Amino acid sequence: MDWKSLFSIDIPLLEIIVRGSVTYISLFILLRVVLKRQAGSLGITDLLLIVLIADASQNAMAGEYRSIPAGIILVSTIIFWSYTFDWLSYRFPWFNRLTEPPPLLLIKDGKLLRRNMRRELITEEDMMSQLREQGLDDVGKVKEAYMESDGHISVVQQKQQRQSKPNRKKNV
Repeated sequence: MDWKSLFSIDIPLLEIIVRGSVTYISLFILLRVVLKRQAGSLGITDLLLIVLIADASQNAMAGEYRSIPAGIILVSTIIFWSYTFDWLSYRFPWFNRLTEPPPLLLIKDGKLLRRNMRRELITEEDMMSQLREQGLDDVGKVKEAYMESDGHISVVQQKQQRQSKPNRKKNV
């Protein structure tokens, strides 16, 4: 192993700083201006976007591209497609069905649907933990629970029966 080449810097230090700074600032501006959508969670397309941006920007920062603009153009292209898919999903419901999986029923009328839970690798302990986080301590209190397309579990509680007050007749 050549220890000297392992720890030596081939690219001038100032170039590394400039590449890193310009790429960071460009990504920050692109993400703040273009991707204003506030998401409460991370979906699969968001995760894919992050992975692709990380790869493209790493190349621009490391100098594997011939120029910083080449890296920024690639990142811009990735963001363009992400925005386009979001727009198409918003505009056309059929396209949204292509990009987002439908909710998966996990509990129906207080009964665990083990087949669907197994499909998503959710154990009974995981499910109970999710219910407790939503203030429920008994599966029987759940009308329906779904695994949403973003990975979160949404719960609809059974309607609580009102306790009727006993009629007290006044003695006259």
